[in-house]
Amino acid sequence: MSSSAALKELCLRPPQLTLAAAESLTSGHVQALIGAVSGASDYFRGGITAYTLEQKVRHLGVDRAAAVAVNCVSEDIARQMARGACALFGSDAAVATTGYAEPSAEQGIAAPFAFWALAHRGADHAWRERSGRIVCLGFDRIGVQTLVARSVVAELAAFLGELRG
Repeated sequence: MSSSAALKELCLRPPQLTLAAAESLTSGHVQALIGAVSGASDYFRGGITAYTLEQKVRHLGVDRAAAVAVNCVSEDIARQMARGACALFGSDAAVATTGYAEPSAEQGIAAPFAFWALAHRGADHAWRERSGRIVCLGFDRIGVQTLVARSVVAELAAFLGELRG
């Protein structure tokens, strides 16, 4: 079973969960994987691709000073984006990605990498989160986006599986 199909089963099991996504580096690839499974409209609330600082601040509530300090790329920013997506779409859980899809001499980035985060607000209103970093040596831009999106959807399925017990 694919990670996307596993999400469907996990989300539709009572009590039903809803999902959202906030993407930068992956440019909609995560949303496409979640939405590829028939029935996604029963649990997927939506997503946003917020590439710029201004959009991350405006739509996801990312802290401007924290984002400026790291060029919008850090584990903390990914976590803020995930929590912001939950708020924006009114979902129970969300996934977020940010990073560099290509090396950037200007930013001192030798190899592409991504930070990802998952957030779930429980019935007690406490956040449960997971986050990580993926280094993508030897991949081109599309390869990085694809690898990160697939990895993050698999992480999301595992995370929700653990939450569901």
